[in-house]
Amino acid sequence: MSETFTSVSQDEAGFRERARLSFDLDADICVIGAGLAGLTVALEAARLGASVAVLEGRQIGWNASGNQLGTVMPGFALPLADLIERVGFEDARELWTLSREGAEFVRANATEDAMPGIGLSEGVLEVSNVDVGDRLISRLQMLNEDFDTDVQGWQAERVRETLKTDHYFHGVYYPRAFQVDGRKYVHALAALARRAGARIFEDTPVVSIDHSGIRKRIVTPTARLRASHIVLAGNIHLGAPLRRLSETLLPVWRYAGITEPLGERVHEIVAFKGSVMDTDGVDHFRIVDGDRLMWASPETTWDAKPQRFAGAIGRRIRSIFPDLGDVAIAEVFGGVTGQTVHGMPQIGQLRKGLWVASGFGRQGMNTSAMAGQLIARSILWGDERWRLFSPFELVWAGGPTGRVAGQLIGMWGRASSAAAGTLARYRERARVREREREARLAEANRAAGTGPRRPPPGAVRPARPMPPPEPVRQEGEGISQ
Repeated sequence: MSETFTSVSQDEAGFRERARLSFDLDADICVIGAGLAGLTVALEAARLGASVAVLEGRQIGWNASGNQLGTVMPGFALPLADLIERVGFEDARELWTLSREGAEFVRANATEDAMPGIGLSEGVLEVSNVDVGDRLISRLQMLNEDFDTDVQGWQAERVRETLKTDHYFHGVYYPRAFQVDGRKYVHALAALARRAGARIFEDTPVVSIDHSGIRKRIVTPTARLRASHIVLAGNIHLGAPLRRLSETLLPVWRYAGITEPLGERVHEIVAFKGSVMDTDGVDHFRIVDGDRLMWASPETTWDAKPQRFAGAIGRRIRSIFPDLGDVAIAEVFGGVTGQTVHGMPQIGQLRKGLWVASGFGRQGMNTSAMAGQLIARSILWGDERWRLFSPFELVWAGGPTGRVAGQLIGMWGRASSAAAGTLARYRERARVREREREARLAEANRAAGTGPRRPPPGAVRPARPMPPPEPVRQEGEGISQ
């Protein structure tokens, strides 16, 4: 796989210059936010014949949507067992199907014809930091049989043949999952939306919204816009007019780095061609641009300069793959995502004509695509499947206190994961030492001739001696006192 992860210019994305809304405009749908979810709404709605205007306060994909690893697979941040417990088995199946449709939407668009240089490659491997063989079997059965998802279980030996580290145990391989150049995808998505008829205005923040009445009114610094439907897809950056909605999301900054070229040795140590992620959500990596590692790991609930995390990323790579030695980090990038308290995205209609598509932190590209499809089809076709997300209400994320709590919980989770992994590897080494000790003891016994010996083949075993007969007592005899 060869990919070059550089920022895509506006010319490459199909824009000669950034257009700002400077005149009053009417549209069927107004989308606020030009990230993955908002652009998907715009593309799908424009393809279905609606007039669409997208308002972006900065530029296309400036935040997390333009700074992500590009892994696409079904599922949600909420574990499947918890999803079933929350909504029931049948609704969980429906939600999973929607997430799979979102992944296929990305695949259908991410072709070399539609998005040159998108670099689609197949396969995602999810690895475990602890030995979970029994749970793995039940999970594979559920995904295969009940959720119609193509997955394969990998034993620890196969994982370690592919990834030269003892850090991981079992794995789940998703052959239908894939990855693309995430930075290019968001700009290419905007180009597709514009070609379909959507109008995208950058440097156009929203000052106020009046969502009453049939025609909603949106005010920007330089113009006004009227629309029958408004889609709020601005993540935590919706601003003062919708601060209460933004406060239902916990802002989490995640950072990733790309190493300097590592040469052929990286393919000997990381032989998997797709994305690798651990089950605890700590590490996520893959090879890009031929012989460089792209690695996401550090996470914080407070903004920081990405370059500060270069050392942490390098140390993390070295702790997992010590054979790589010290690796130099050439580039660090990151963005802030909005994470929900319940672990599911926020998708649906808040009131008539006012829609929300947000909360995609830790969700993956498939969920933003799914949200865009759902909302566009709900508006134009009357598709009611967005109601499957109704149990996941808007929950206040706690403000600054929630951010402190989120940081502490994240630190505790990473520490717990590290401790569990260390304990699992210690137990594994202890079992190996015990087997080696037993083998040495058995060999010593055989050498000394003291161990249990088996008779040679065909030998006749000697008969056991019969016990002597008991003496026969005569009548009147007894035991002397």
